[in-house]
Amino acid sequence: MSVNNLRCIIFYSKSLFFLFSQLQIKVMKYNPIDRNLFIENRKAFSEHIDKNGLAVFNSNDIYPISADSTIPFQQHRDIFYLSGVDQEESILVIFPGCTNENHREILFLKETSELIAIWEGEKLTKEQALESTGIKTVYWLNQFDTIFKQLMAEAEVVYFNTNEHLRANTEVETREDRFIKRIKSQYPAHICKKSAPIMHRLRSVKKKVELDLLQTACKITEAGFRRVLNFLKPGVWEYEIEAEFIHEFIRNKSKGFAYTPIIASGKNACVLHYIENNRQCNPGDLVLLDVGAEYANYASDLTRCIPVNGRFTDRQKQVYNAVLNVKNAAQSMLVPGTIMSEYHKEVGKLMERELLNLKLIDQNDIKNQRADWPAYKKYFMHGTSHFLGLDTHDVGLWNEPIQAGMVFTCEPGIYIPEEGLGIRIEDDLVVQEKGQPFNLMANIPIEIDEIESIMNS
Repeated sequence: MSVNNLRCIIFYSKSLFFLFSQLQIKVMKYNPIDRNLFIENRKAFSEHIDKNGLAVFNSNDIYPISADSTIPFQQHRDIFYLSGVDQEESILVIFPGCTNENHREILFLKETSELIAIWEGEKLTKEQALESTGIKTVYWLNQFDTIFKQLMAEAEVVYFNTNEHLRANTEVETREDRFIKRIKSQYPAHICKKSAPIMHRLRSVKKKVELDLLQTACKITEAGFRRVLNFLKPGVWEYEIEAEFIHEFIRNKSKGFAYTPIIASGKNACVLHYIENNRQCNPGDLVLLDVGAEYANYASDLTRCIPVNGRFTDRQKQVYNAVLNVKNAAQSMLVPGTIMSEYHKEVGKLMERELLNLKLIDQNDIKNQRADWPAYKKYFMHGTSHFLGLDTHDVGLWNEPIQAGMVFTCEPGIYIPEEGLGIRIEDDLVVQEKGQPFNLMANIPIEIDEIESIMNS
């Protein structure tokens, strides 16, 4: 073989390699999302910021564990909501009032290389970014400082994307945190504002495309739950149940659990955030399953309780049906106009009646209860509902009346440590313009008879 022929083979092999990489690029486990969702989201966000202001959204870091190990990348939900980009080291800039029309929306991406392609796989090209996001102006990340300096010369206000979730743990410095410190130092004369209030408002009401993605996540969760109903028996370990779920989730195009799963048998169910999942399941116990699949970064959130040996005891039925009664009554209150603080008070009254019927509390307990810790809190100590969406505990408007298109969990529970019995039941619900909320989990078994029937078929 001649040297020239060998060179040609090498050249074409490299070309085919990159062509193959190009074809494979960003073929995520989930199906492509209509880019119009992201175009509409950016348009809505732009309508809420000052004309002379620009907003910046950064991807998450890839977080280190030890040595060269890292946690698998999870995209920051806000940049995903506004662009659909599911890739590290990306920056989105929105500047609606920029005199240069091409700079009103800019996406900065990590430039790929032959080395990156070999070790990690190809990254988004500019053409593919336009196709998936609808953003016409795409630069490589190494151009950011130069372009951003031009933008800041014209802008007077910069919107930073701080984490304003009420339950956020902000100990770990994020890519956004480092960016904010750097920009404040470089541009001290600019006015700083927060993107979070705008994002909370926008993300709290879901569009149809988002509801479809949430429904898909719930269907995957259903597949996992039905698999476990046919798998559970005495002697199985909690982690084996966890394995059944993850198997079914991944084979249905999910990246896995939307949150750390709770597989709690017996007394473990009385620990609200039990995640060890390391106990053997014994006959006569119930297993509390608080699990949910993600799909395209959207979360589902399910809780069911099922008997290890396939049959509920009479006492377990009593408590289970009490929780189900509260859930059914509570979800009917998730209608437009409801104030969440009032909703939770009303659910407390529902639970109080059920606990009285179960003789877990009495009228004397109610008479002597504290205003800030009602008697029912001894057995039901957590809230009933939270926003659901790109995050399991999604951002939303807690102090305003709820609106159609908002998605909530409904998850009352009764926990009786002295009996080694904890029961929580949870579905995901979409608030409708009129009538009852739409249950995204309506097809997932919830009644005792149906659960027993499937487990013993």
